[in-house]
Amino acid sequence: MNVSATQVLTSPAGLGVMALSLAVLIIAFLVFSPPPGRIPRARRRPGVHDGPGIISRMATSATSAIDTTLSRRGAPGAGALERAGVKMGLQDFVFLVGVAAVVTFALGLVAVGPVTGFFLALLTPLGAKVFLDVRASRRRAAFADQLDDSLQLMASSLRAGHSLLQALASVAREAEEPTSEEFARIINETRVGRDLAPALEETARRMGSEDFEWVTQAIAINREVGGNLAEVLDGVGNTIRERNQIRRQVKALAAEGKLSAYVLMALPFGIGGFLFVSNPEYISKFFESLLGYTLIGISVVLLVVGGLWLRKVVNIKF
Repeated sequence: MNVSATQVLTSPAGLGVMALSLAVLIIAFLVFSPPPGRIPRARRRPGVHDGPGIISRMATSATSAIDTTLSRRGAPGAGALERAGVKMGLQDFVFLVGVAAVVTFALGLVAVGPVTGFFLALLTPLGAKVFLDVRASRRRAAFADQLDDSLQLMASSLRAGHSLLQALASVAREAEEPTSEEFARIINETRVGRDLAPALEETARRMGSEDFEWVTQAIAINREVGGNLAEVLDGVGNTIRERNQIRRQVKALAAEGKLSAYVLMALPFGIGGFLFVSNPEYISKFFESLLGYTLIGISVVLLVVGGLWLRKVVNIKF
């Protein structure tokens, strides 16, 4: 049977391969393109002018269009990138998510079919959001764990005769990430004319740290009424240290419950995947009738309800 090249290219597999190839080229350009600070070739070699390639022009046009659209709609995604510590423009991140969606769609189209590819493409933005949430959560947890040491370093700097800004700068130099990044941002904002109190309050809101809000309030009160700020920071540090100790104890006691929740949530997917590989005919009965789709929908709803319930049980706030 003779198959023409047009039929091959218009088939699902051919379209998937083309989409995958385009996505790989775009990702390769984004990964291996020279950094923005590199000296252009025209300056290094006069007389040789190499304009941007087609992939570069396509990527630049796409990111510019995304930036324009986000500016018009006022998308709040830049705050999520800041909380997650992702040093990337919002338009670039959205563009990468779009490229990843094209890749997942192509892989699903080639491996299974268009429905699977479309489903994987829809899951890509959700995966990006989960990635940002996980990074932001870990960043907040690291900031909370480092806050006690940061306060001790600030108190020591104040006792040595340094000013408050110099104490904050010492934390920015000596502390680990993300504390060093946040304190360096505070210093930079004050250098360009912003008041210290709003900069501290914004950092507390961005990191979601109630402990740092106490530190901010203590510094604000001390600047109004005076007194020994080093002793105040020592007192706040002792309170934060005790809260961290209790927090770690609660985390250790709740670890078993969280592991049980993860196992229970992963069990349906594990069993379904095993049956899909070992006995496809058995699992395919769910996709052959309305009753099967109804059972799948009910299972998804019950799984979501159970997941939210388990999250509420194991997520202890104090």
